[in-house]
Amino acid sequence: MENPRYPLPPFNLQTALQKVQAAEDAWNTKDPEKVCLAYTIDTEWRNRTDFINGREEVKQFLKDKWNKELGYKLKKELWGFRENRMAVRFEYEWHDETGQWYRSYGNELWEFDANGYMQKRFASINDMPINETDRKL
Repeated sequence: MENPRYPLPPFNLQTALQKVQAAEDAWNTKDPEKVCLAYTIDTEWRNRTDFINGREEVKQFLKDKWNKELGYKLKKELWGFRENRMAVRFEYEWHDETGQWYRSYGNELWEFDANGYMQKRFASINDMPINETDRKL
């Protein structure tokens, strides 16, 4: 059994905001080893058109993501919550190996287990090419 990952559900406004900030901070490290520890061993994801199952697949997905999405910077915002679930909107900026910048917009639905680990993450994401001078993050 893994140690609890605070804050734990059921969430209130303060703890939901803490959970979202912790996720933003972790993802901005771009460290797949660290980030994947927030998810259950058998976590279930949909990210765009990818279906990812388990913490090890999450780790590999994140390695591949941050090898492609260079200069990555993310901002998350709590959209809503109840009990052990949250809705989050986000945007992030990154560039590819040619130097083309993008802003990616999306929404995530999260579900947590009783120990505070994310057991489900469903993300819908759209990418928009931008000029470097139009970066906000």
